Amino acid sequence: MKLRYHICDVFTREPLRGNPLAVFPDAGGLDEGLMQRLAHELNLSETVFVQPATLDGAACRLRIFTPARELPFAGHPTVGTAVLLARLGRLPDEGRALLEEAAGPVEVELRAEGGAPGFAWLRAPQPGQVAVRDVSLAQLGLALGLPVHALQCPGYIPCVASCGVPFLLAPLRDADALAAVQPDSAALGELLAQAGADGIYLYLPGAGGEIRARMFAPGMGLAEDPATGAAAAALGAYLAGRAPREGKAGWSIVQGVEMGRPSRIELELEKRGGKLAAVRVGGHAVVIGEAELTLEFG
Repeated sequence: MKLRYHICDVFTREPLRGNPLAVFPDAGGLDEGLMQRLAHELNLSETVFVQPATLDGAACRLRIFTPARELPFAGHPTVGTAVLLARLGRLPDEGRALLEEAAGPVEVELRAEGGAPGFAWLRAPQPGQVAVRDVSLAQLGLALGLPVHALQCPGYIPCVASCGVPFLLAPLRDADALAAVQPDSAALGELLAQAGADGIYLYLPGAGGEIRARMFAPGMGLAEDPATGAAAAALGAYLAGRAPREGKAGWSIVQGVEMGRPSRIELELEKRGGKLAAVRVGGHAVVIGEAELTLEFG
């Protein structure tokens, strides 16, 4: 069996930055077990397997796997796969398309740059949900290797939010605290289980529309992730409570700096009648190569 795949760097304009992604564009005959084993073998944050759509109107179906499990929705795999499929002529260079994911249909909007697809917006497949959790700052500090005062950010509180994947959102006091994080995987895993979250998204509220962030998800097999679109969408659901009643609001999220993989995620939300109507996540992607696996099973 020969399987061809492509490597993309997502949420960046430059190769070897952002969040790397593997995409198998012709994975229609692969079963779930093999897809998980392939994702584990490649050991990237996520690997995408493109299959025929089962939903009317969708261009294709995306199966998204971390090294440890399948995800119902993820941001950098959606953005990267959309750009790649447009470059392969399977999606329009400019305009909208519908992708099928386990969490629901995901609308993407592609934008060409320099004559080729290079940027994509996605609309989160589920309305944002925010739940306040009684998170002990002492327990949170123990899990992150931080003193309690580093977790005290006036006007912001830890909470769990989701637009398809639940994250524990934890504001930090300053950039020094963000840089000093040293997670204890066991303690963090216990905290996330108690909170009902798949990962923790640490962020600095910032000023001037820019937010700094880091994401850790030991249960997904991710010690740290360079760029997390699903977590950015969840943060958008939380920030909606601070946005005006009508119209759009936007932020740029810088993530992955501490890993040497700087990434930039564009976050936009829209409110109508005081209610959150849409959360969008966007970014650039570059296709940096392709390869072929040869699998022979006894």
